[in-house]
Amino acid sequence: MTKNSRFRPKEGGRDGGRDTGRERPAGAAPWKAKGQRPPREDKPSDGSQWIYGTHAVLAALANPKRKVLELRATRNTLEGLEDTQIDKSKIAITDGESLSALLPPGAVHQGIAVRVHPLESIGLDQALPNAEGIALILDQVTDPQNIGAIFRSAAAFGVRAIIQQDRKAPPITGSLAKAAVGGIEMVPDVRVVNIAQTIVQLAEDGWMTVGLSGEAEHDLADVLDGSPVVLVMGAEGKGLRHLVGERCDRLARIPIDPQMESLNVSAASAISLYAAHMAQTKKSIGS
Repeated sequence: MTKNSRFRPKEGGRDGGRDTGRERPAGAAPWKAKGQRPPREDKPSDGSQWIYGTHAVLAALANPKRKVLELRATRNTLEGLEDTQIDKSKIAITDGESLSALLPPGAVHQGIAVRVHPLESIGLDQALPNAEGIALILDQVTDPQNIGAIFRSAAAFGVRAIIQQDRKAPPITGSLAKAAVGGIEMVPDVRVVNIAQTIVQLAEDGWMTVGLSGEAEHDLADVLDGSPVVLVMGAEGKGLRHLVGERCDRLARIPIDPQMESLNVSAASAISLYAAHMAQTKKSIGS
């Protein structure tokens, strides 16, 4: 991010495209010619979904709001879970190949997967009934791996909710859950219709709203005063939309070396959350 450019976090992947969590070869059904199995979704037809990877699965099992339908693991993985609170009697023993057949091609499941119902949606007023702590808004951020990493950072800093525009944000899939390393079980995922209107509502509720932009005059550390804050992160490659930026109380930048154009949105989010957390901690100690 430079002084002369908007905040433009970079999209994941070499071509800047969305990571759908599927690694299907290019072309029309090429797996048929090569004898490969067709790609599977991690969301079965009954509306349930598979979450995979050790940390993501353990977090899902520990979440009382999750309805678990089935749990599968390999013997090797099960041996490594002896010190956990998992009820081993409820685990269906399987092999790695059979487990892979349930998941998208290329899914790194680490020998364990759980089929669950999606978490129930939560409204803005329910997630944030009062202005306290930190909340995060993602303005048209679309890459699942970035969003998963942001959920992970958000959980680490006690973020109360992540707010996304419903029609622009990707669904919570197994690959996103794995990237979040359990974060989606800890931080409410709030979907709204209009980001700009949501910012206005939160400001009226007592939140300070701060948008990240490379064109901002002030550094983020100088803007944060320890008040309850909503950080607004712009879309990869585009930055904050004009109206969204206008609705924020303040715009701020993350100072970086001028030789670097920008930060990845997940890295920028982690830095911003840390700065907000430290500002609130200092205010709490000083009060």
